[in-house]
Amino acid sequence: MRTGLRASVKAVLVLLAATALQHMGVEPVRAHEVGEHGAAAPAPAVSTVTTNRWGANYFPNTTLITQDGTQVHFYDDLLKGKAVAINIMYTSCKDECPLETARLVQLQQLLGDRMGKDIFFYSISIDPDHDTPEVLKTYAEKFGVGPGWTFLTGKAEDIRIVTKKLGLSRYSDEANKDGHTASLMVGDEPTGQWMRNSAVDNPQFLADTVGSFLGWRDPKRGKNYAEARPLTVDKGQFLFQSRCSACHTVGQGDKLGPDLQGVTARRERGWLARYILAPDKMLAERDPIAVMLFEKYQSVRMPNLSLGSPDVGDLLLYLDSQSSPSRQPARKESISAR
Repeated sequence: MRTGLRASVKAVLVLLAATALQHMGVEPVRAHEVGEHGAAAPAPAVSTVTTNRWGANYFPNTTLITQDGTQVHFYDDLLKGKAVAINIMYTSCKDECPLETARLVQLQQLLGDRMGKDIFFYSISIDPDHDTPEVLKTYAEKFGVGPGWTFLTGKAEDIRIVTKKLGLSRYSDEANKDGHTASLMVGDEPTGQWMRNSAVDNPQFLADTVGSFLGWRDPKRGKNYAEARPLTVDKGQFLFQSRCSACHTVGQGDKLGPDLQGVTARRERGWLARYILAPDKMLAERDPIAVMLFEKYQSVRMPNLSLGSPDVGDLLLYLDSQSSPSRQPARKESISAR
């Protein structure tokens, strides 16, 4: 009786294992199939190939065009066998896109020589009628984009299909004044694993998140979180680090925008407050200082950060504190600042 029970349990376990393998896309192997003349047929090699749901059968292989004018196939040339980070943008965007691109430049710098080897960045324009390869190339050069990062344009319908498949195009985007959200899709095509992130998040956090997701090992052993001290950051400092530091420094020289050391002394405070609140509006109104800054800094638009008046007040107080004489290094004063 016990022998019969063991045989029944074994049979059930074998059946469950075969079912699990089928769900994973692995064909189960029968070790003793009967051959043509009744003899046991040799067992075939066990298959380890799994079905990648997010592979060639899912992504289109449509043609896109790089900022260098090269035609590429989306799946075969850009995705297949690669780890990628993809966002959508357009060069005439006045709000999130400039900050989004600046943040990703910081991420690119943190990833260093992994760019173009262990991971590839792609920025797809959702305004292909305006964003020709030449326009995209100029935009990339303004932001200091390096190797391993490709900007893409193409036919509007092809781009809609690609962005929809990537999960970067949603019905809710139509209600967004930018026409899209600042999302970054990170994917490992060989494994079929994908995750969504904010493209304007802290670049160090993004670098750590991407590295962990892709299984990169950090040769430097980090400190134990238990050793971390309590973090105290005032509101103005937080706003500067999270919203302004991608394009500006205080006392470290110009970046995409001017060094803000002493800006509250050089500019009239009311003008600064208006400009931080609505730089796009002031540029559209042809405010002379706004136009001068736009032309001086490679026509990179200062984005509308959607800050409120209290936020602007906190930010100006922080810049006041950083511009005190005791904090100013011995250097020539910047001609202008945003």
